[in-house]
Amino acid sequence: MASLYIITGPAGVGKSTVSKLIAESKKKSALIEGDEIYSFVKGGYISAWLDGNHLEVCWENIIDIIKNFLDKDYDVVFNYIVRSDKLEKLKENFSNVKIKFIVLMVDEATIVKRDKERPLDCQMGERSIKLLNEFNNENYDKKYILNTTNLSIEETIKEIEKDERFNLYR
Repeated sequence: MASLYIITGPAGVGKSTVSKLIAESKKKSALIEGDEIYSFVKGGYISAWLDGNHLEVCWENIIDIIKNFLDKDYDVVFNYIVRSDKLEKLKENFSNVKIKFIVLMVDEATIVKRDKERPLDCQMGERSIKLLNEFNNENYDKKYILNTTNLSIEETIKEIEKDERFNLYR
């Protein structure tokens, strides 16, 4: 049976890197990056954090794509900003699937440092700190939070794979 990994956290915590490596470690897998799906829209594109955005259609596409790969027995590794309400939507749509849910977090100094290490056109600046604060205020069950401030990428992946606390069972 295929599994679904949902990896979230603010910009700069390593979602993309961790997700890519987990997907590559699987025999048959798909990597779905929410940012890429959101950027499908070209005409009328509005940043996701602004009014009038196209998040609703983005989430419909995300669910359909995940469903398609799971139906074909692919393990799916999905990363994006996943708020509590969207997590519930994912749980509803995939109640028959083994789900691992991980909220990657770091301290403020680390997120600022990592943001500055990104290519200039990918840096988020103050937005990365704002997102970090929003994630700190989100009502996630603490067991799903993995602080990676002092973990290497390899240690982070090992923790995700071995730790049963990240399993979401309905």
